[in-house]
Amino acid sequence: MRNKNDKDPIKKVSSFWGEVGVGKKYMRLSGLEPLVLNENSNFINVGERTNVAGSRKFLRLIKEEKFDEALDIARHQVDGGAQIIDINMDDGLIDGKESMVRFLNLIAAEPDICRVPIMIDSSKWEIIEAGLQVVQGKSVVNSISLKEGEEKFIWEAKQIKRYGAAVVVMAFDEVGQADNYERRIEISKRSYDVLVNKVGFPSEDIIFDLNIFPVATGMEEHRRNAIDFIEATRWVRENLPNVSVSGGVSNVSFSFRGNDGVREAMHSVFLYYAIQAGMNMGIVNPALLEVYDDIPKDLLEHVEDVILDRRDDATERLLDFAETVKGSKVEKTVDLSWRENSLQERITHALVKGIDAYIIEDVEQARQEAEKPIDVIEGHLMIGMNVVGDLFGAGKMFLPQVVKSARVMKKAVGYLNPFIEAEKGEKQEALGKVLMATVKGDVHDIGKNIVSVVLGCNNYEIVDLGVMVPPEKIISEAKEHNVDAIGLSGLITPSLDEMVYLAKEMERQNFSVPLLIGGATTSKAHTAVKIDPQYKNAVVHVNDASRAVTVVGDLLNKKTSHEYVAKLKKDYDEFREKFLKRGKEKSYIPIEEARNKKYSIDWETSEIVKPNELGIQKLKQLSLKELLPFIDWKPFFISWDLHGKFPEILTDEVVGEQATQLYEDAQAMIKQIVAKQLLKPKAVFGLFEANTINDDDISIQKKGREIAVFRTLRQQLKKREGIPNIALSDFIAPKETGKTDYMGAFCVGIFGAQELATYYKEKEDDYNSIMAQAIADRFAEAFAEYLHKQVRTKHWGYASDENLSNEELIKETYKGIRPAPGYPACPDHLEKETIWELLDVEKLIGVTLTESLAMWPAAAVSGYYFGNPEAKYFGLGKITDDQVTDYATRKGIGKDKARKWLHPNLAEE
Repeated sequence: MRNKNDKDPIKKVSSFWGEVGVGKKYMRLSGLEPLVLNENSNFINVGERTNVAGSRKFLRLIKEEKFDEALDIARHQVDGGAQIIDINMDDGLIDGKESMVRFLNLIAAEPDICRVPIMIDSSKWEIIEAGLQVVQGKSVVNSISLKEGEEKFIWEAKQIKRYGAAVVVMAFDEVGQADNYERRIEISKRSYDVLVNKVGFPSEDIIFDLNIFPVATGMEEHRRNAIDFIEATRWVRENLPNVSVSGGVSNVSFSFRGNDGVREAMHSVFLYYAIQAGMNMGIVNPALLEVYDDIPKDLLEHVEDVILDRRDDATERLLDFAETVKGSKVEKTVDLSWRENSLQERITHALVKGIDAYIIEDVEQARQEAEKPIDVIEGHLMIGMNVVGDLFGAGKMFLPQVVKSARVMKKAVGYLNPFIEAEKGEKQEALGKVLMATVKGDVHDIGKNIVSVVLGCNNYEIVDLGVMVPPEKIISEAKEHNVDAIGLSGLITPSLDEMVYLAKEMERQNFSVPLLIGGATTSKAHTAVKIDPQYKNAVVHVNDASRAVTVVGDLLNKKTSHEYVAKLKKDYDEFREKFLKRGKEKSYIPIEEARNKKYSIDWETSEIVKPNELGIQKLKQLSLKELLPFIDWKPFFISWDLHGKFPEILTDEVVGEQATQLYEDAQAMIKQIVAKQLLKPKAVFGLFEANTINDDDISIQKKGREIAVFRTLRQQLKKREGIPNIALSDFIAPKETGKTDYMGAFCVGIFGAQELATYYKEKEDDYNSIMAQAIADRFAEAFAEYLHKQVRTKHWGYASDENLSNEELIKETYKGIRPAPGYPACPDHLEKETIWELLDVEKLIGVTLTESLAMWPAAAVSGYYFGNPEAKYFGLGKITDDQVTDYATRKGIGKDKARKWLHPNLAEE
């Protein structure tokens, strides 16, 4: 980018500094080298590709523990001009605290990276503090705010001050986000006064993020989003001495995602005015930024009208004008010029773009020209699908697009099949045959279905056995179909045992085909440590669909497979050795000592609220419309292998366009589901008297009579002095206090998803089949969130005045918790049986448990309710044999059975 007449927006910082005069204090940050923000500083660009929510690649590398490759992303950002790098490890499938510490320690050994300051970014204080304890130089914490009140705000600010870091303060308070000029000023002034006057925080170390929101959305209340930010920035810099102002610039152009020409102009115009007003740092993608003076004058006028809110019809005029700008979404949508290309180009285009409107017409023309109908599949269609495979492998296409391509392919093959069958002896040669199955007791198959579609797109024949498949069936079907590979999927922890058993059985029966392992609970660690040693042939963990084609291709390549498998075995041997050695380095304490260090609550002063409605309740008819505001969309995109925060993912430079299309498709299906009542929500919950007994058990009572007991597990990792070893029972008043406490349990289920998915699958529409299951999962989680809110505010009523946004609900900022069996705080699935007996779940709402204690239908959530203000989520971690023995005794089961259900958490394993 060149500087032209000083109107390059990223350079224009000094204009503000010239107005404020002398006597300023300057922010001083550092890595190995200092970074001082003063009147001579240009705009400070923050690199965010080392953020698991902002970079799909970075998330994948961290999940796969490929930290050396992740360092390359950090290095690339610094080389590309980032003066601060933002590091975020907030993802449900990784240990954020451990990953943050490990990555920061690795950065510290890389002088070309650690020369710049670090921004420690997390919504979890424990991760922020862990980062502050190891980060080199003077860093920035991102972020704190007043949304949970002054007390927590002050506490966090004091801790950050103690560590000597600067801080990003979000324009957010107990009421919500600042979304206009007045609210930005109000919250900034209050935050500044608290930080400077009550905490003694250095004013020069405060960075305000004043919330950049989209403009030109068509909504009247959004007209002033940009100009309000710019004017608020000016006020903050003039009235709150020494502070900085930051923001994520791409948000302003959200309405024009897919039209890079307009977006580049909007970013440049916004920065040109915001920087003059005093914005001196932020997240900017240089690839989507134009030099101000290089913007065509007609486009500049239309964009400035919107950014500066100069005309009532500014949005409509820019929307109309955008259609004339190269790259606009409107142009792309109506462009049929590809229909003028050659037949092969048309078929390839249809497959790559997932357009099925003309495929029958084109395939018929190809059939007329071909010698045999099968030649169309092996020729025209496979040429097109090879292009799809190449683009997918290169990261230029994404899973939703590939699944749409499969839909077009199936439609074409379905049309050709009758012609092929009419000519005897015709058979399309596949690259290989792969058996896919979700193991016994497990009902989750979205990931398996996606992998099946992706492999099918790449000319592999798939034998799909569905869900809850016993090992003997997998073995017999593999023999009958003479498959070349077996793929196993599982979501719940008992599925891991099934995979180990199957590997042993394949070894016993002298199988030689590769074994692929996938699913949410699986990992390279479990595969290398538990499964690989049981089978002498290839075992490989496939953690996402994008790797499946490459892995299967390498495994089945007759020329190079032997070398590939030998390398794979060696890699797993080395990984296993390091993993087992790492586990031995940690220290654990006896269960009795852990109980002596339990989380302590002062039960004399602790708030115990009696529920308004004790007993079991079955939720009456509920409209799906009521659940829509509670949907958390981030996991939806993850299920399609698209990673990022929502709604930011919709404007992501890499996956934004595809994420937007996927989201729009989901909204269309949801509209149909709601209108036709295709899915049915059902729920049951209960609130009961409760007390902790024997330290780790929770006695559930009705009018003083015990009706059930929940067995909890306690952390045993040795911790530093003063840090407790927590169990869920610590959040319920002990019997000996003489106080009656309370606890709840629940189950919600979404019925009809399997039938809807099957309906689409029978129509050869895998895309909408998978979409139906993914949406059902989102409704189930939304239902659990909705019900929890109803319980907190109404049925139990301990938070009757709660008023939280959906974003705050997703971040779990409410009082109380709802942990679920099988998750980190209570990993034992056996406790589901107690919930089912206590609530009579199967009889009242029809949700059943499989033999591995998976819930059916698959779109279901169950768990507990704890209402104590001090209740919090935590991870059990590893436990020792003495707790297993103790648990088996308390539970009244054999130790072997206890080990079976608890083995993923056993320290010795």
